[in-house]
Amino acid sequence: MTKNANGYTKVMKGMLGEFPVDAGMFKSAFRQQASVADKMSKVVLAAAEKSTEISATWTKSTLGEIGNVTKAQNHPSDYTVAMGDFALAQAELSAKSMEAFADVATTVQVKTLELMLAADKDAGNGESKAARKARSGTGRPTPPSHAASKAAKRAPKELPDAAEKVAVSQ
Repeated sequence: MTKNANGYTKVMKGMLGEFPVDAGMFKSAFRQQASVADKMSKVVLAAAEKSTEISATWTKSTLGEIGNVTKAQNHPSDYTVAMGDFALAQAELSAKSMEAFADVATTVQVKTLELMLAADKDAGNGESKAARKARSGTGRPTPPSHAASKAAKRAPKELPDAAEKVAVSQ
């Protein structure tokens, strides 16, 4: 079985060896992806930081305002006034906080779109460059090497034997 597996490996190496592959293109794609991920991480972390600041400010203001509500009042009607002031302050604070959150979301959307468009443009340039490089050759596929031709000729003989042995061993 090992003998047949080695034959299969040789055949596959021979066939795959005929495909022109530019390893530099894979390295370039990896670097580009890592760069985009790095930039996106910075956008996300900045948004999280800003959102946390907004939430902390909102909470701090709310706690400060609620302190006025919980103070002992001289007249029962003063509690009503304190609650009304608190509700008004909360409405204003909520509106400001929501506006700040919307600004953060808008900024993240814009930066994300810019990054995606830039990444798409870079990828498109890389693809165009690879296509031009491929066309600049002879325009014809390269003939198979001698070793690959031998492997391809042996393939039909070796593979049925391997299939029979696998079927028998099961």
